[in-house]
Amino acid sequence: MPRPPPSRAPAWLRWRPEPRHPSGQRAGRGLAGFRPRTAAETAQAVARANHNGTVTQSDSRGGLGVVQGTALYVASVLGTGLLVLPGLAADVAGPASIVSVLAVIVLAVPLAGTFAALAARYPDPGGVASYVRRALGRTAARATGYWFYFGVAAGFPVLAVLGAEYLTAILHIDRAAVPILVFAILIPPFAVNMLGVRVAGWVQFALTGLLVAIVVFVVATALPAVEASRFSPFLPHGWVGVGTAISLFVWAFAGWEVGTHISGEFRDPRRSIPLATAIALVVTGLAYLLLQIVTVGVLGETAGAGAVPLLSLAEAVAPGFGPTAIGAVAAIVVLGVMNAYLAAFGKLGASLAAAGDLPRVLAPGAEAGGVPRRALLLTFVIALVYCTIALATGGDLQTFILIHTSNMVSIYAAGMIAATLILPRFTAGWFMAVVAAVLSVGLLVLAGANLLPAAVLAVAAILVTGWQRLRRSSRTSARTDAGADAASQATASGSTVEVKTAAGSG
Repeated sequence: MPRPPPSRAPAWLRWRPEPRHPSGQRAGRGLAGFRPRTAAETAQAVARANHNGTVTQSDSRGGLGVVQGTALYVASVLGTGLLVLPGLAADVAGPASIVSVLAVIVLAVPLAGTFAALAARYPDPGGVASYVRRALGRTAARATGYWFYFGVAAGFPVLAVLGAEYLTAILHIDRAAVPILVFAILIPPFAVNMLGVRVAGWVQFALTGLLVAIVVFVVATALPAVEASRFSPFLPHGWVGVGTAISLFVWAFAGWEVGTHISGEFRDPRRSIPLATAIALVVTGLAYLLLQIVTVGVLGETAGAGAVPLLSLAEAVAPGFGPTAIGAVAAIVVLGVMNAYLAAFGKLGASLAAAGDLPRVLAPGAEAGGVPRRALLLTFVIALVYCTIALATGGDLQTFILIHTSNMVSIYAAGMIAATLILPRFTAGWFMAVVAAVLSVGLLVLAGANLLPAAVLAVAAILVTGWQRLRRSSRTSARTDAGADAASQATASGSTVEVKTAAGSG
């Protein structure tokens, strides 16, 4: 068969063989039996590739490496959780919040390992939704995509409000400026991601360095001030409080799925993704555990007081310089977390559009190396809506954190069940998926009534399925009716000819 002419674009997007007539001749007149794809055919090809683990990978020169990948992972998992969660967890569980951190670290190991195995084996911008599609079908995949794209997006106001609170505290300006700062904080990370995930990766490397510096500074300064008396009583709110703290800390360790959406951007996914995941797991686990210990040991019952608990800790152990350093860098950390997550949101939005789960106008940029600018613009609108709601309702961060985490738990449960079905049996990744699936279902039970937003999005996915089936049924009926009308007309025409011929013969 003649080969298509050379081009820089992937072959599956450029050309396809012409269909043959029953006679064996090609239907078209393209060069050497080939013709360019139409825009619709290209979109269909992207949709098929995006959800079958066959997305083209980034070239070896411009793709992400271990350093950039680790920075993105650390920022997406560690992030702003360290700014607020140690205080919130200590408030609801007391010293036993340390147990909640250990419990979530145990969950994170099989969870992170499974996502690394999936991302390395099946690079795909659809992320978890694509794996669920392979194992559980289109409707379950659509629900998974919606949970991330619309549900996890509830975390945007948490990031923006935290950044604004820290800025007002460190700059000693009136808190009336918080709403303005909330919307201002959204702009820089969106602008960076409009330049592409590879630029965002290097920006993230610098921001993650600052993030790790915060943890090292706070822990090193606070450890000498820890008092043993602060850890008694150990269970002031019982095990129910520990359960609530675990639900909160899911926010802290939610982020391992981010790498699945940008897996096609890595130069060598099978090597880079597992290595970046392992490094990030060690760094984030130690960071949260040590921060929780010093938060309880230094602040005690006052740990959850105030809107900026980490700033309170810094003030307690290093008056003057501590709050200044923490406040300045915390705002940068907020930008870094948004930067990491937006890379995933953009790729997922474009992938969902290519599959028909969102308007197809958002599909450009789903391919490896592409920049999903239209999907990012929609994400920006969603972030604005969430932030407006948060400010109008008084900025209750715990509510938005629980909405975010309930959707994340739903994604994890669906993703881990899918992983047990598509990963090779009895491999390390498969065993981790089995353990993570059991733990994720346990988290679903623990989430309880907080799963309502995820349930609403699941119903929306089912309604979209019903609407698509109704459209297909209507089109099929229309084609059938058109065929029947044509046949009826042909029959009527033939009958008339026969009558006239008979009349002429007589």
